Formats: sequence, structure tokens, C-alpha cells
Amino acid sequence: MQTLNILDNKFSEFNAYKIFDTNNYENRTRGNHLLEQLQMTLELDKILNIFAMEAAKYVDFSGLTFRSEGISATIRGSRKAKVKRQFELKINNESIGILSYSINAPISSINFKVLKDLHQYLVYPLRNAVQYQHAMALAMQDSLTKLGNRRYFDEQLKRAMHHANRQHKVVGLLVCDLNQFKAVNDTFGHQVGDEVLVNFSKALQSCVRDSDSVFRFGGDEFAIIVEDAGKQSLEVIENRVHHATTQNDFLVSYNVSCSLGYTYLKTTDSEKTIFERADKALYCQKMNNSRKLSIV
Repeated sequence: MQTLNILDNKFSEFNAYKIFDTNNYENRTRGNHLLEQLQMTLELDKILNIFAMEAAKYVDFSGLTFRSEGISATIRGSRKAKVKRQFELKINNESIGILSYSINAPISSINFKVLKDLHQYLVYPLRNAVQYQHAMALAMQDSLTKLGNRRYFDEQLKRAMHHANRQHKVVGLLVCDLNQFKAVNDTFGHQVGDEVLVNFSKALQSCVRDSDSVFRFGGDEFAIIVEDAGKQSLEVIENRVHHATTQNDFLVSYNVSCSLGYTYLKTTDSEKTIFERADKALYCQKMNNSRKLSIV
């Protein structure tokens, strides 16, 4: 972590230290009011913005970011500065994440002490928000493959369609399943079947961009949402999926292949109609018993 020299030049003429003097009823009331505000939401962005309004009274910063176990949040209008000051926030010596300030001016020793005290009001609301975010992520995740589940797919498809219609972009939807997957399960057992699903999910993820989203509905059914899709995007992904499947030694050893179907968003589509059209394309390809992708 980068260090910052703490100077005795006050950022504020007000003696901020007295705000957290526990013998002062008015100041304790003010601290409790901040805590009440922070506890009114479980959204990390909102918590940071509420906290930033108080912290800005004592520290001159242009950006504030919190990161914890793959989760991050940044205040509105956050900008970089020449100096970054990081604090590891802990509860009972257990780290809950890193709080990073983009500092514009040195922090006085008095205001530095206040900032540390302010963090004590922040840590519990942050921990609750982090735990909530993790719980929500698990609720949207397929436990076997770690892909998004059907519930998450429904939410993401709705969001992607709304964004595409507003920005005049193209959304593509690709659905796929494994051929003869039941025979693999019946012949080699469910443990092998699970390994097939995990390997296939990794193959799918290797075939898409970071901006695309891969989901498992359950069983051997999968879907991919492709945002800002080009004319050939889904055909390219289809070819990649077939190639990746043939290059995976585990899938090849059990003679696993897949069928795919796709479609592009139409202006008249709902979430139901676009999915039905992609699913119909998948059905047609399975019936044709061909590697050529069907388009409806």
C-alpha cells in the first residue's frame, strides 16, 4: 500500500476531533445520525456516497473506492489523483475490504484521526452490504458450474433488451444443450455427468467475450447473451463452441457433442418471444442432426 506523509496543516478550520468526543452529547448524536443513514441501505454505492459526504468535510479527495472479494463500489463522479491512500477495514481483526481515497491534499494529523474514527461508523454497514451482495450472487449462481442460473438469465436478458432498445444496439441470444447427455449419465454415473457439465461450461466461457454472459438453466441446457452483437457474432461463437468441445479431452473421451440455436433481437420482441425463437432454432438443428446452425 502507498504511504502518505501526515502533516499538521488543518484541512478545515474546525477542530474535527471534537466531533467524536464521546463526552459530547451533540457530537455523539451526530455520529449516530451518520450510522443510521449508513444502515438504511444494503447497496454499496449508496453507502459509499453517504459516507463520502461526511468524510469530505475533513479530507480533500476526488475519488473513493471500496473493494472486497471480487466486489467493488465507487462514489459518483470519482476521479483519480496523484496520491492514493488505502485503509484496510477490519472487524475483530477480520478484514472486510480495502477503502481507497484519491487524495488531493495532505491530511492533517487531527483530521487523519477523525477519518479513522469515521471508519468505525462505516465498517458494520459495509460488512452487511458485502454479505448481502455475496448472498445475492449465490442466489443467481448455478452451484455446479458457477455460471448464472435461470433466474439471473431472466434478469440479464430483460436488462440487455432494455439497453439495446435504448441505445439502438443488437442483442443476440444463443441456446444449446448436450447431445445424448442422458446416455452418459446412465452409462457412467452422475459424477461423470457432472464433470461433463463443468467441462462444457468452461468450453462455453472460453468462446465468448467478457461482455457476454453464459448461463446454465439446469440439466444440460445452457444459454449465452451476446450484447452489442455484430452480424456474424453468433455464428462465430457457434463455430468456437463446436471447436472447443472437440479440443476438450474429457468431453472427447465421452463422445460429447452439442446442438445450438440462435436468434437476434427484433424491435417487437419480448423476453418470451426471443427465447422461443432461439429455442425453436435449437430444436430444428437437433432434428436435422447437423452441425450447421439453424437461424429463425
